[in-house]
Amino acid sequence: MWKPPEKIKYQPEPGVWPSKAQAENSLWFSSVGIGRIQLATRTWIPAMVPWRSTEEGIVTDQVLAWYERFAQGQPGCIVIEATGIRDVPSGPLMRIGHDRFIPGLKELADTVHRASDGQTKLFIQLIDFLSIRRRPEAEKYFQRFLRITDSHRAALDAADWSEDKIREHLSTLDEAALEDILTDRELDDLRMGARERVTDVEFEHIHDLPKFLPGLFADAAERAQKAGIDGVELHYAHAYTMASFLSRKNTREDGYGGPRENRARLPLEVFAAVRERVGEDYPVGCRYLSDECIEDGNDVEDAAYFGAAFAKAGMDFLSLSRGGKFDDAKQPGVGEAAYPYTGRSGYECMPAYISDAFGPFGRNIEPTAIIRKAVREAGFDTPIVVAGGVHGFELAEKILQNGEADIVASARQSLADPDWFLKAKLGRGEEVRLCTFSNYCEGLDQKHKIVTCKLWDRIEMDQPDAQKSPDGKRRLVAPDWQK
Repeated sequence: MWKPPEKIKYQPEPGVWPSKAQAENSLWFSSVGIGRIQLATRTWIPAMVPWRSTEEGIVTDQVLAWYERFAQGQPGCIVIEATGIRDVPSGPLMRIGHDRFIPGLKELADTVHRASDGQTKLFIQLIDFLSIRRRPEAEKYFQRFLRITDSHRAALDAADWSEDKIREHLSTLDEAALEDILTDRELDDLRMGARERVTDVEFEHIHDLPKFLPGLFADAAERAQKAGIDGVELHYAHAYTMASFLSRKNTREDGYGGPRENRARLPLEVFAAVRERVGEDYPVGCRYLSDECIEDGNDVEDAAYFGAAFAKAGMDFLSLSRGGKFDDAKQPGVGEAAYPYTGRSGYECMPAYISDAFGPFGRNIEPTAIIRKAVREAGFDTPIVVAGGVHGFELAEKILQNGEADIVASARQSLADPDWFLKAKLGRGEEVRLCTFSNYCEGLDQKHKIVTCKLWDRIEMDQPDAQKSPDGKRRLVAPDWQK
C-alpha cells in the first residue's frame, strides 16, 4: 500500500470554540443562497456511502435512521449518498433509476425535514459508474477472460498452437515472462481485475455514453424533485464515469475527449438536460475534483477551467473534493475488487492521522480557493463548497472570512459527532466528540461493510432503540446527545 513520504502522527486540533453569541455572529452560521433556496447555515454534510440499502437499492429503516441522526444536528445541508441512476443491480447502494424508488426517497426527505425542525435542506448525489470485476485467479483469467490474439501467438512463437494450449501455457508463466507477452491493459486486468474505461469506444455501450447519459441523469433528477428532495448534486468526482470524461486521461476522439473543452462537453450536456427537466427554480450543482492527484491527471488549473465553465452554464453550486482514483489504487486480493482510495490519490481524498508534513487537515483549502477565484474572475458568484479535514469552528470560519470558499463541509467529523454543528452554534463546542482521523470508517467502506465510527459504535449498546449490526456488536446510529 502507498504510504505518505513522512510518518508523523497528528492529533485533532479544533482550535477555540465560539461562545453562543460569537457563533450567532459568524459567517459559518449565517445563511447562504443556493439557486432559488436559502440554507440556514453554511454547514454541509457531503455524501457518504454507509451501505445501509439492500441489493434492490431501496431506502430501508437503517437508511432513514442514518439520515435522521445527521438531521438532528441541523446542518445547513445534507447530501444523500451516491445514488445510482441506472436500474441495474449494484450491491447495497441506493438507486433512483426507476419510479418505484420515489416513495422511499420521499419518506427520507420527510424524515430529514422533520428531524431538523426544517433547518436542513436535503440534496441527493446522482452517480453513474462503469463495470469493474474482482481480481481473478491467474488460471481463471487465462482460461475464461483473456482474448487470444495474433500478438500472443507471435510472442510465444506459437502459430500452430491451439487456443487451449496457449491458455494453459500462459498460466504457467511468471510475472516477468508475462510482461513480454501481454499488453499493459491485459496485465492490468490480470493484476487488478478488469474495469471499463470511458475510452473503450470499441464497445458500443461505451461509445454511446454521450447519447444516453444526459437522459438518465435528467430522469433521476426529476424523480428526486418529485420525492421532495431539495436539490441535486451531479457526481463528477473520483473514479466514476463523469469524472473520467473530465480527466486528462480521456483521449476519446469523438469530440468528448482530448482538449479541456471537449472533456467538459458531456458534463455540460448532462447538466443542460437536468436543468431543462427540473426547471430553473430547482437547485442543481456538482461535486468534482480540485486535483486528480495522479500522474498525467487533472490539476488545479484544469479544475479552475471547469469551475468557470460550470458556473457559466448556470450550476447553482460547486462542491470540491480531490483524488480517489483507480489509476494508483492498491492491488486487491484475489477475489476482491480494486478500491480507489488506497493509493496517493486516495490518501489525498481521505488523509489519516498518520500523515506527511502538511498533515491531514485542510489539504483541499488552497486549491478550492484558486478555483473560487477563477469563478469570481469569470464574473460568477456561484457558491463554492470546500471539504477535507475540517473539524473545528475556528478553521471553518477562517476559510469563509478569507474568501477561500462559501460553504464548509465535513464528512468524517460529522460521522464522529452528528451534533457537532449544533453544539458549536449553541456555544457548547467543548462537548464535541472529535474525529481522530484513524479512517476506521474508511476501512469499513473499503470492505463494503456497514459504516460506523469507532468512537460511538460500541457504547450505550443497551439502549432499547439502538439499531445494531447483524452480528450485534456495533451500533448503527450515534447515541443521542442530551441537550
